[in-house]
Amino acid sequence: MGKLALSASTGLLVLLSACTQESSINIGSAANASETTQPLRIAAAANLSDVLPSIIDAYQADNNLTESDIEVTYSSSGKLYAQIISGAPYDIFLSANQEFPAKLAKEKEGSHPNEITYPPFTYAQGQLALYSVTKSLNELNIESLADAFTNDANAKITIANPELAPYGASARTFLESQSLYESLSKQKRVIQAENISQAFQYAHTASVDYGFVAQSQLIAIKAKPEQFMTLNPDSYPAILQDGIVISDSDMAVDFTDYLRSTAGQQHFLQAGYLPVQ
Repeated sequence: MGKLALSASTGLLVLLSACTQESSINIGSAANASETTQPLRIAAAANLSDVLPSIIDAYQADNNLTESDIEVTYSSSGKLYAQIISGAPYDIFLSANQEFPAKLAKEKEGSHPNEITYPPFTYAQGQLALYSVTKSLNELNIESLADAFTNDANAKITIANPELAPYGASARTFLESQSLYESLSKQKRVIQAENISQAFQYAHTASVDYGFVAQSQLIAIKAKPEQFMTLNPDSYPAILQDGIVISDSDMAVDFTDYLRSTAGQQHFLQAGYLPVQ
């Protein structure tokens, strides 16, 4: 009888041990599943809202991902930078300039010296254009543009906030090079938008007469030739757009590689960006 009890007890212990091991395996699998379903979080400059969705669609198709696997927040580069510094949990920051990713890399290296620090990379070069739905621009050039602004004393011009948005900074520099910015500002004819998307909306809805916008925005809406003038890239500071991986996500590294690949760059070229040298 004692032997039977011992045998039953031993069997029970084996059964409990097996159940415990199975439970551990299931818990571990659930944790891994949770980890793999964590979406890729991208903080993207507002000007990318017209081109990034198509790049993401192509990337998801190539990698059998679903729509919920990637989340994007669009805003001005300055606002996104401030959010990241405050602890916003993004995996990738795609800025409209080079300054903010460089500052993030320096910040991360200084505060977390033992963590992997990814260097910034250039993924696009933007083009600046002048847009109007109330004025015909197809006969204007840089020389006659100054006269158009000066002669039309009631005309309002919008630019994105130069302190936060690189497209706005380049627009301000362009106006300064034409000796227009100071006089237009004094006349309160320069309307600052929060970012390049808002600048486009102001011009597109005729809330202002002219808007300095991204060429990619005009390509996206198939704007008529008389509605815009693409500015010579030599007439304003190059709008080089840098990105940076800010987490340890493998998908973040893979996605940024795709951005710089031939396939990824083709999307940018078709959307009105200049080739990255």
